[in-house]
Amino acid sequence: MRTLELVDDLSDEQMIGPLMRIVNPPLWEIGHVAWFQERWAQRHLRGRAPIRADGDSLYDSAAVAHDTRWDLMLPTRRDTLAYMERVLRESREFLERAPWTDDVRYFHVLPLLHEDMHDEALTYTRQTHGYPAPQLGVPTGDEGAGAAGPWPGDAEVPGGSFLIGAEPGDSGQYARDGAFVFDNEKWGHVVEVRPFHIARAPVTQGEFAAFVDDGGYRDRRHWSDAGWAWRTSVDAQHPVYWQSDGPTRWLRRVFDQTVPLEPHRPVIHVCWYEADAYCRWAGRRLPTEVEWEMAASAEPSGNGAGPARWRRRRFPWGDEPPTPERANLDWRARGTVDVAALPAGDSFFGCRQMIGNVWEWTADWFGPFPGFVPDPYKEYSQPWFGNHKVLRGGCWTTRSRLIRNTWRNFYTPDRRDVWCGFRTCAADD
Repeated sequence: MRTLELVDDLSDEQMIGPLMRIVNPPLWEIGHVAWFQERWAQRHLRGRAPIRADGDSLYDSAAVAHDTRWDLMLPTRRDTLAYMERVLRESREFLERAPWTDDVRYFHVLPLLHEDMHDEALTYTRQTHGYPAPQLGVPTGDEGAGAAGPWPGDAEVPGGSFLIGAEPGDSGQYARDGAFVFDNEKWGHVVEVRPFHIARAPVTQGEFAAFVDDGGYRDRRHWSDAGWAWRTSVDAQHPVYWQSDGPTRWLRRVFDQTVPLEPHRPVIHVCWYEADAYCRWAGRRLPTEVEWEMAASAEPSGNGAGPARWRRRRFPWGDEPPTPERANLDWRARGTVDVAALPAGDSFFGCRQMIGNVWEWTADWFGPFPGFVPDPYKEYSQPWFGNHKVLRGGCWTTRSRLIRNTWRNFYTPDRRDVWCGFRTCAADD
């Protein structure tokens, strides 16, 4: 189980860690993952009584204030693992005999994908605390992802009527092709998009270093009012894990190791404010959410004008599932790869790595699509509308079974602990 691999080597002290607003204690996180599966796959779906009488008071993230999670009387590591094992065993036993109805599928897939998201969070928690890189039983390999170099230039996207979001199926809970979708992807609706030019690759560490070396963090002209207030409050002078090694050289911390900057890999661990400031410095802008999805998804349908002009792909390369040759996902590369790597994953317009490697900030605030109705897990999307920014595409720690072109991630614009980068658009579009 990936979740257990991510904490197996941590000491009991590390399983709690220091109180930090941006991460959870790993011991709490793994208990929460088990509680969430129990809540939906057993208690909600099957009407079963709670396994732990104190489970809701310990692990309900909607009710337990974040900063109190270090003070809770959490079960021991041994008892937490036993709780996880029991929840998983009972869910498996049920699935062996249960009919595969829409509800059975929904309330078992939801906890699975929820756990995938928390596994990504456990990975960046290790980075935040400077713990060693996790030792995972994941095959590694070089599918053209080595020193592939840069991938400069823009792709031209002609715009037009485009359907953004997932398309409904008969069940109302799944996309047209039977895939699970979250409530914030529902439902697809047509948007008019002006022609635009979008970078073929994310901004690299080398390109971002030029912004830093040019005094970009100290120049008020490059920052929005909110961005400048954030930069001042944290005294940001460069990306959070970068360290100066002389006047012309940068290092960055990767888990518990310090390495030279990799100039052709995407910049990572930058917040929305930093991405926006870079764009202003470079005379560029962030793509809107619909621009990002159109660049990743659209291909000509052969039907002329209007919404029928564009056929949509589930992934940038087509409808086939991700493979290591197409996308850097599933921890396989143990980090990011050069932005020119993985050409088999290009979109129709020639944009590379729109799935995997780094999450990409967009210009838009996270909000509901027209006709939004929350799913049973009401706390997933609705509480965060209006104060989070949208990200797209997944990163190297994202599970391939989770991600697709319509998947919407969201963080507050000050978050730079997460696996986030960005690509840009021409400012005059």
